Amino acid sequence: MKKYMIGLLVNNKYGVLTRIASLIARRGYNIDTLTVGETVDSSISRMTIMITGTEHDRDQVIKQLRKLHDVHFVKEMVRDASVCRELVLIKVATNKNTRQEIIDAVNVFRNKIIDYNAESMTIEVTGETTKLDAFIDLMKPYGILEMGRTGVVSLKRGQECLDGTNLKELKKPKRSRKKA
Repeated sequence: MKKYMIGLLVNNKYGVLTRIASLIARRGYNIDTLTVGETVDSSISRMTIMITGTEHDRDQVIKQLRKLHDVHFVKEMVRDASVCRELVLIKVATNKNTRQEIIDAVNVFRNKIIDYNAESMTIEVTGETTKLDAFIDLMKPYGILEMGRTGVVSLKRGQECLDGTNLKELKKPKRSRKKA
């Protein structure tokens, strides 16, 4: 079993997320993470879905998603050809004995402390999933009070976009026809 990341461009309207999640669940696949948000065009949303399965499972999910009316583009986001980030907010118990150790760990991982009091610290962690997992494991002995994860967001590296357009094509000036 392997993790697969699938990128989609879909209509930004009610019911689309439900139809996509239901389609995947009906076929017996589990969604590990799902992130969705509006794109530059407010009528289109971008989704990144992580599933665990075989290559056949991945192919079946992609084929089924392409059949949905509200889906414009579906493509596997290969990790080596993509920039991937995730966000975690994590609240850790602190006291005068552990506070400096936690602050040092936050600095080493290049994270941010976004809330601080005598009993706890809320830390913002962004980066690759492996970095987040390592930081969470490091914080467990101190006592994780609360945690929220966004799921992976991904963009293709280089000039290619999810919908297949290329930045070079987008930058070409459009010729206007002058009438004589």
